[in-house]
Amino acid sequence: MTKRFKVSLITATLAMAAFNSSAAVEIYENDGMSFSADGLVNVFYVNSSVEATDASGNVSDRDQSRVRMGFLPNNIGFNFSNQLSDLKIGMRSSFWVSINDTDQSRDATPGDLGTGSLIDVRQFYGTVSGDWGEVLLGKDFGLFNRANILGDELLLGYGQTSDFFGLVDGGNVSFGNISTGYTYPFPKSQITYRSPDMNGFKLAVGIMDPNKTGSDSSEDLPRFEAELMYTTTIDETSIKAWVSGVSQSSEANGVEQDQSGIGYGANVKFGGLSLTASGFSSEGLGHVAGLDNIVGDDAIESDGYLVQASYTMEDNRFVVTYGETEVKNTGSVLDATHTNTGVAYFRTIRPGLTLVLEYNNTEADVSDSLMAEDNNTFAIGSVITF
Repeated sequence: MTKRFKVSLITATLAMAAFNSSAAVEIYENDGMSFSADGLVNVFYVNSSVEATDASGNVSDRDQSRVRMGFLPNNIGFNFSNQLSDLKIGMRSSFWVSINDTDQSRDATPGDLGTGSLIDVRQFYGTVSGDWGEVLLGKDFGLFNRANILGDELLLGYGQTSDFFGLVDGGNVSFGNISTGYTYPFPKSQITYRSPDMNGFKLAVGIMDPNKTGSDSSEDLPRFEAELMYTTTIDETSIKAWVSGVSQSSEANGVEQDQSGIGYGANVKFGGLSLTASGFSSEGLGHVAGLDNIVGDDAIESDGYLVQASYTMEDNRFVVTYGETEVKNTGSVLDATHTNTGVAYFRTIRPGLTLVLEYNNTEADVSDSLMAEDNNTFAIGSVITF
């Protein structure tokens, strides 16, 4: 593994249809057929102050100001549905665009002229639904840790920008709490069934295109992912709890390796207070996007958790957050710990326009390189949605 990770497309995250569709603009609706569009644009002024210690004990400092988008990429989505007797068919496509490319060309070399806005399709799927549930066919975000990231109070904010991952000057989004509490549910080709509501329980199970360990690796079975969600309301208190999982097996050069993981969490809301705790544990999967399948004795083991509290008072929301991920490579001396501590303030100026003030302290400690980082990031920006 390299001492310094450069992650770009992995982080072209997430508004996910679950957020944007709530603000969708109806373009056409007639006789059971509808077409709508939704979009999000966000921009932040960001100042990062980084102190890093290398393997020789040398300490370096750097301050960097940027104008960038936050945890969610700018995106636009289109939705279609049509009621056909007892069946409903639907489609969604969403296109994701980076504005963090001012000083980078398409080869992502800092200082080059030109831009490369990383136009990417994260969702392109159809659905068939009825009283029996729904089947999704196409490309969408994975199920493992999906609820963890959708429940992050910093979803509309900025989050961690560890220089260890090349995020301060990276050409894509910040990380939210990816690698400091959860992994990213990378979009995958899939066939997924979602059950109807069963006394508060909803189940999703899917077969997905496996993550290849190499061009010559063999995967006899697809990747399996699942999520079980429970929601209920007691008096004026709403409760949500979930568990998700992933399993895959690969073989390369005669060596087999199983990859597996479990994610979990709960959220309780009463009055204006929201309390969230979530976590995950995985083996053989990367701690950033869950794609780095390792075959052989160098299997990666990762464990993380995220605890958050927010309070909403009319148009104001206040957030405190702490997340941590520990990584261990069982075949080497690599051990790493990544943490993020943050506070944020969200102000709804008008429906569809939100002001964000945020501070994060991100720390990384990697044993094999004796590398350590302390990163303080201040961000102020706005989010526009329709």
